[in-house]
Amino acid sequence: MSTIADRIVPDVGLEAGIAGLTTERIQEVVNQTLKGETGAKLKAYKETCMRCGLCSQGCHFYMSHDQDPSYSPVSKATETMYELIDKKGKVTPERIYQMAQIAFTECNLCKRCAHYCPVGIDIAYIMTMVRRICYLLDVVPQYIRDTAHSHSSTMNQMWIKDDEWIDSLQWQEDEARDEFPDLRIPLDKEGADVYYSVIGPEPKFRTQLIYQAAAIMNAAGIDWTMPSHPGWDNSDMCMYVGDFENMGRIKRAHYESAQKLRVKRIVMGECGHAFRSIYDMGNRWLGYKEMPVPVIHAIEFYWDLIQEGKIKITHKYEKPVTIQDPCNVIRGRGLMDKLRDVVHFLCEEVVEMTPNREHNYCCCAGGGVINCGPPFKNTRMEGNRVKADQLRNTGVKDIVIPCHNCHGGIEDIIGYYDLGMHGKFIGDIIYELMEKPEL
Repeated sequence: MSTIADRIVPDVGLEAGIAGLTTERIQEVVNQTLKGETGAKLKAYKETCMRCGLCSQGCHFYMSHDQDPSYSPVSKATETMYELIDKKGKVTPERIYQMAQIAFTECNLCKRCAHYCPVGIDIAYIMTMVRRICYLLDVVPQYIRDTAHSHSSTMNQMWIKDDEWIDSLQWQEDEARDEFPDLRIPLDKEGADVYYSVIGPEPKFRTQLIYQAAAIMNAAGIDWTMPSHPGWDNSDMCMYVGDFENMGRIKRAHYESAQKLRVKRIVMGECGHAFRSIYDMGNRWLGYKEMPVPVIHAIEFYWDLIQEGKIKITHKYEKPVTIQDPCNVIRGRGLMDKLRDVVHFLCEEVVEMTPNREHNYCCCAGGGVINCGPPFKNTRMEGNRVKADQLRNTGVKDIVIPCHNCHGGIEDIIGYYDLGMHGKFIGDIIYELMEKPEL
């Protein structure tokens, strides 16, 4: 059995964070947070945890490290939050470094382990609160800290200027009009049925997704719009670093940009964490009893279009595919059946991973772990050998992946384990198969 002390990874943010830290300051922050921001739920989790270890099988880190007990969810909780509670925060700065590395990089907050716990303890919640304490102590991995700071400063995580955002949309509209002459990407259209929501990396690195979404909206005859103003980026690394104040500020801006346009609903593109942020966490932090504007994920949106006969394809995708079930929209929203309906509508042959649906393994990128950057890439790769085995055992080459983080994580795994596979968004496949105008 290893210990976290055996596998400390150097990180500028974590090192700088503990440099000026004292045990007295740690005690102050821990006890303030436990008293002011946690309550009966955390206390009940600690007191009902039987240390039975049944959660262990639920964790891809544990399974990928030959069942090393130090990677089990109960061990992570014991080594972090339970210790902070027992010692009333009286721990050393070096111990906080170790706790931060566990919470930020060895747990994806995927909630798979909760399915294995006989009393339903939510380790992801416990790790989220450990991250919150580390954030308040300013002990955060540098890469994800920079991303969160960018979003806090510019209202998008990629430092995209306001005019660059609009230029990117107009550029995609111009490109698409060569193929779809009547296509528009409507900006700031009041009263539209759909407000299409994206994340910062799309205009920066994956502009083809905006092109494809516009093509699908155009073909399906959707009354839609996108905002020209700040608030358009629905990604949320503040949620994952524990900066809940800015998480709430970003989500409020997103909701208010939709409310300002008086749209009927928000359709979140193929991103899992952004959906979690606006559907599950940010809205709760803001105290919304109900969603100010209804929100659905792209899986549900495409499912609706198929049911209404608004997506017409010329043929089915002929190569066999498998399906990645993203944690935040499958365990978090229960879209496993609709995802399969969509993929079976589009593809001739679907080979399921084992296990699948709500029992599927995480991609190991989610929960902000991929955003902790290069220092922790090997942590992700070695921590998800089971996903590589799961993918390899399907025997197929194409993976339908309706989530940005899953794409990043699985593409890294494909390269690291030399799997020779390829990931596709649902939008990639719809665009490839859809009826297009003859020019």
